[in-house]
Amino acid sequence: MQRSQQRAETPPGHVVVIGGGIAGLAAAHHLVATGLRVTLLEATDRLGGKLMTGEIAGVQVDLGAESMLARRPEAVALAEAVGLGDRLQPPATATASLWTRDALRPMPKGHVMGVPGDPAVLGEVLSPEGLARIAEERDLTPTPVGDDVAVGAYVADRLGREVVDRLVEPLLGGVYAGDAYRISMRAAVPQLFEAVKEGGPLLDGVRRIQERAAARQQTGPVFQGIAGGIGTLPAAVGDAVRAGGGEILTETPVLGLTRTEAGWAVRTDTRTIAADGIVLATPAWSAGTLLAAESPAASAELSGVEYASMALVTLAFRRTDIEAYEALRGRSGFLVPPVDGHTIKASTFSSNKWQWVADADPDLFVLRTSVGRYGEEDHLHREDEELVSVSLRDLAAATGLTARPVDTEVTRWIGGLPQYPVGHLTRVARIRDEVAKLPALRICGAVYDGVGIPACIASAHRAADEIAREIIATPTRVRGTGSEAGQ
Repeated sequence: MQRSQQRAETPPGHVVVIGGGIAGLAAAHHLVATGLRVTLLEATDRLGGKLMTGEIAGVQVDLGAESMLARRPEAVALAEAVGLGDRLQPPATATASLWTRDALRPMPKGHVMGVPGDPAVLGEVLSPEGLARIAEERDLTPTPVGDDVAVGAYVADRLGREVVDRLVEPLLGGVYAGDAYRISMRAAVPQLFEAVKEGGPLLDGVRRIQERAAARQQTGPVFQGIAGGIGTLPAAVGDAVRAGGGEILTETPVLGLTRTEAGWAVRTDTRTIAADGIVLATPAWSAGTLLAAESPAASAELSGVEYASMALVTLAFRRTDIEAYEALRGRSGFLVPPVDGHTIKASTFSSNKWQWVADADPDLFVLRTSVGRYGEEDHLHREDEELVSVSLRDLAAATGLTARPVDTEVTRWIGGLPQYPVGHLTRVARIRDEVAKLPALRICGAVYDGVGIPACIASAHRAADEIAREIIATPTRVRGTGSEAGQ
């Protein structure tokens, strides 16, 4: 038999992707395109992880992530690849505010995650004392950063705590639901970390970042949504995986992974699946449990990753019931500095921000609030009615909104966001080093390369590419058939 005939008759490698969030789906989609056979296993009854839609007062809305960064290509490209390109929509308005010092104040422009390049734009947000403290920076001795430093600690040392408490904290909190004084600058704001390592005043470093961004002349929207909700993306990716020959099994928790002479055995609650390769796209605690037997060192590192939990409170009002509509008009929402002592940490005015929400029912005004930060999980144990009540109380104080909602929905995301404390990237490197010792197994997801949708997709593509190369490079490998083993 000729070599070409042998190759043609060799069954393609079989990769099992564990986890049906956007990272697992992106990995499966990428792997199917290589010609490998793919089975995706998801423990719950739905795909998408923190991307999820639902209904409120008859209008479909996002109950999880609602937008994706468009200045990175991965998420937009995936949406286009699965047929959602014509539904991509930028926000109808991006006029955000800060609810601070007892008023809604315009979000200052010209900052990098809250760190200003020009203090002149901060007059409405900071006190005179806070502005004066920024002016002292050029007289300060350099602040060492070493291999990593907390964003809040460094910025407070250079520009004063008020910049952190009223600007950096709410912006970082909106992304990570974390504590700015713990969050790694190297992991969360890498361009700022590189700028401060270059030396000189922090304000000058921010201006250098802005000049470099301007030189790239990026055009188009910074963020994109999808008509019908970002939560429609997982189903579209899932459909594309199936159309490419992949298999997707929901309500199929994985109970164990075992190396075999042929590759891997993936044990579920109903069967054992033979695989040539594994992509592990689960939260850290789940990945750590599954790797405990085969890589105790990686498992131990993963068990140290902490998470923040939060709740989203979605509210629908009749526009005719809203007397204080001027405070809402034209705004996309507002962020709330924790230092001001309020319960909600942000509010998004969905009917203003997303045209498709407004068009779905022009008589409704839909908004949502978020509650809960790292270390503040007690809020999540409140009853739904209480979370709605505290949200309405804070909304009234911020905007004057006193109308009663016609419908409400509370969505809890327990362990929703991994935390990136100082040293996080070093931990990730150690995890990857240990996992690399295992044949044909890779990890991906929000734990490793960023919590945003594009970052999760990029992480998935990296894992999928490495698995595909390893399997394709070993043609004599005894490949699993993907059928049940141990029968």
